[in-house]
Amino acid sequence: MPPEADPHAALFRRLFEAEAGYVWLTLRRLGVREADVEDLAHELFMKAYRKLDEYDDTRAAKPWLFAFAFRIASEYRRTGRQKYETLGERADLPSEAPTADQLLAARDERAMLAAALEAVDLERRAVLVAHEMDEMPMKDVAASMQIPLNTAYSRLRVGREELARAFTRLTTKGSGP
Repeated sequence: MPPEADPHAALFRRLFEAEAGYVWLTLRRLGVREADVEDLAHELFMKAYRKLDEYDDTRAAKPWLFAFAFRIASEYRRTGRQKYETLGERADLPSEAPTADQLLAARDERAMLAAALEAVDLERRAVLVAHEMDEMPMKDVAASMQIPLNTAYSRLRVGREELARAFTRLTTKGSGP
């Protein structure tokens, strides 16, 4: 079918152009290795394209796409693909810090947060990422993960506790003599 005959082509193009960066970042935050993010982002958008009939374009796209990201990251973690470490891999996110020291400190903080997030159970991490980092309302988080609202709040609370404990472990481990 030619692209102009596809009724979803324009909507999909707008969705992809507006949210590709969000999808990429969300997959990284949910524990997908940098080397696998591109493939899984493409997979996510292919699945989203096949489900466009179910998408309500009067509502925000991020919660809808987050549901795909959560399921894909869950599957990714179950398959064990993320357990293989790649030397030299790092998440270089752009920073507005003007000095080298500030850039290094920001990179260390991101690495520390990523490491601490790794210690949080995926279902609780997903709620943390969606609500705290993506600033998604809890009702949208619960809906995108297909869980009751109270369960989402419980996962958020426990996830925050797990994250704090992991952060404490990482900072006390690195502050030795």
